[in-house]
Amino acid sequence: MKLFSGRANRPLAEEIAKTLKTKLGKIEIKNFADGETYVNVLEQVRGYDVFLIQPTSFPADSNLMELLIMIDACKRASAARVTAVIPYFGYSKQDRKANHREPITAKLAANLITAAGADGVFTMDLHSDQIQGFFDIRLDFLYASQIIVDYVKKKNLKNLIVVAPDLGSSRRARSYAKRLNAGIALIDKRRPKPNVAEVLNLIGDVKGKSCLIVDDEINTGGTIVNAANAVLKHGAKEVFACCTHAVFAGDAVKKLEHSPLKEIIVTNTIALPQEKRTRKVKVLSVAPLIAASIKAIHTETSVSSLLNPAK
Repeated sequence: MKLFSGRANRPLAEEIAKTLKTKLGKIEIKNFADGETYVNVLEQVRGYDVFLIQPTSFPADSNLMELLIMIDACKRASAARVTAVIPYFGYSKQDRKANHREPITAKLAANLITAAGADGVFTMDLHSDQIQGFFDIRLDFLYASQIIVDYVKKKNLKNLIVVAPDLGSSRRARSYAKRLNAGIALIDKRRPKPNVAEVLNLIGDVKGKSCLIVDDEINTGGTIVNAANAVLKHGAKEVFACCTHAVFAGDAVKKLEHSPLKEIIVTNTIALPQEKRTRKVKVLSVAPLIAASIKAIHTETSVSSLLNPAK
């Protein structure tokens, strides 16, 4: 087995390698003057089970292309098997046609990864479960929920209720509520335009309670902040938020920092620069979970047994 990292989140890759008691393979990745990406694998991979660690986070286009070139390089170097380890799968929100003549870009990204030569993919917390069917190759995936749940349990929050910021998050919220032995509330929202969310109704009793807003990712921060304001308006005592993927696009950090949220719990599936790690942001590591998954894939043992999937 050999592990290689792209440039999207090398600190996570290094932590995964350390957990597996190995080192990252040597690989040269650079950009030519015209912006084209160049990859050169600097050690033998012929006959090896190769894992390429590369979330396709911002800049999504560049990181996806880098991953495709890494896959192609390893296949042309006669790797026995190549697995793309994509902790955060970019373009996952474009998983359906919401308007006429729109693409389904998540499916296109899956096709590109397959066409590049990947034998399998490992990812975490897909935006929607239907993306599983977009891949015609092996797909293993897990949720970071147990890592977050364990952390929240240690906070010993009294009278806790889990809040789904929209209908699409209700299944995830139910899973968290069950594990935390907490109640559940649901926010009804609409999107008048992309990256803009409006709260319409709150379903559930949050008065006097500690609220935990649960989502798969925080992008611009609008949904989470609006949800926090909504539950406080209805009498919540305090409000926290958690997600797997800290996208934090645009002025999201500023919104979160000036919001009534007491803490925002995220994981390191996406590399978070120091300037975005504000006093409210708590980053938990998924490296041990991904490392265990890589070991399971390599040894052909169960991946799903590592963690109970969200239900």
